[in-house]
Amino acid sequence: MAIATFRDIVIDCGDPVTLAAFWSGVLGFPVGAQDDDQVRLDSPDRAFRIWLVRVPEPKTVKNRVHIDVNLAAGMGLEQLEQLGAKVLHPFGWHPDIPWAVLADPEGNEFCAFPAP
Repeated sequence: MAIATFRDIVIDCGDPVTLAAFWSGVLGFPVGAQDDDQVRLDSPDRAFRIWLVRVPEPKTVKNRVHIDVNLAAGMGLEQLEQLGAKVLHPFGWHPDIPWAVLADPEGNEFCAFPAP
């Protein structure tokens, strides 16, 4: 029996509006609420949210938790780069599993998996 259920993801950042635009473009989640210090992205079914929250300190170390995304059919790393991602390790860097490691515009690492 679980003692909790998953709720939301909160990403601390320096510029919530810019980071929200990036993740909204990647995931297709529309902005649900916004002010100068935080932006909420809602999944299309509103069952899941991502909060981008302003913090004063910059990111200085590798994230211990990161987001994995599945690319839609016909999409590749180029589309992520056009939105502002930086490729850290392209597809093929790992011999057994096809995934790429990228960073969002504030340097938060995430992994992208190609469509089957």
